[in-house]
Amino acid sequence: MSSLRLQRLPSAHPGIALAARVAAIVIALLLASIVLEISGAAPLELGAQVISATFGSTYGIEDLCLLLIPLLLTGLAVAVGQQIGAWNIGAEGQFYAGAFSATAIGLFVPGPPVVILPLMFIAGAAGGMIWILVPTLARAYAGVNELITTLLLNFVAALLVYYVSTGPWRDRVGMSNSSTPRLSAEIPEFWGLVHWGLPLGVLMAVGFALVLSYSKWGYEVRLSGSNPSAAKYAGIPVRRHIITVMLLSGMVAGIAGMFEVAGTVHRLQGGISNNFGYLGIMVAVLARNSCIGVIFSAALMALILNAGIILQTQGLTTSAVLAITGLILFLTAIGDELAHYRITRIKI
Repeated sequence: MSSLRLQRLPSAHPGIALAARVAAIVIALLLASIVLEISGAAPLELGAQVISATFGSTYGIEDLCLLLIPLLLTGLAVAVGQQIGAWNIGAEGQFYAGAFSATAIGLFVPGPPVVILPLMFIAGAAGGMIWILVPTLARAYAGVNELITTLLLNFVAALLVYYVSTGPWRDRVGMSNSSTPRLSAEIPEFWGLVHWGLPLGVLMAVGFALVLSYSKWGYEVRLSGSNPSAAKYAGIPVRRHIITVMLLSGMVAGIAGMFEVAGTVHRLQGGISNNFGYLGIMVAVLARNSCIGVIFSAALMALILNAGIILQTQGLTTSAVLAITGLILFLTAIGDELAHYRITRIKI
């Protein structure tokens, strides 16, 4: 005698996972369309506007790519930390720290762009690493949960950037009173308005994926994250790997801040992050902490955010846009989870 049982598998088939995600997005859009129709809006016209504004012109695609760059890198930062079981909730603060450090070089170190840009890159990476250093050491040597320590430092970094951009580093010549002067060194454009941060971000994601999957160090990191006790028993230096991985996570988030300030905004200002650090957490979760998957989940998130901006220009309120965005992400997460389940027959 046998019966049917719902069983959760440790991994989902790529095809089933993709189908589940697409189905979830379609269901979310249908539900949002029904609500919009009831409220008097025209969902089909709004959808056509989103598609036309996003993919109907080079400018729309460029805007989408500029959103993709910080989402890709902050998502990658969170995903890298998760390889060893560390939740880096502080990508937002590390983003600010990287932008702050890069701006300091751009404003106060003289020299040609070919010299200043590499220095800004190094400073951005170092800023992110320094900002996660205390939570890293607290986790490695005292067992302090990094969720709280990384999160609290976000507010410190945001306030620091706001202070310097409206105070000591404020642009005293231009019209803005809440940002620094424009930086003289800028990341060159790769395609249209899209700078070289995009291909570099993709290469970083691919590089991390290859190293974590095919190197001895990557194997030790993954084992330390999945089973620390077994890793210690096998002689793997778990503490050293925790420190290395968390510092790398902060470095990637800091580089995201450097790319934003030197490639997109070209000046430091309060709120420069636009919550990219927090959104990176959702990107990593949707990618199931896969470094390659981060590329695609970041693209999805960029598309959703870009659509939200367009919908606001069409008269939708911010609350409505946030509700639609949350619905899409919520159902997508459910679809990703359901993709792991199968109906199996067991003997009784």
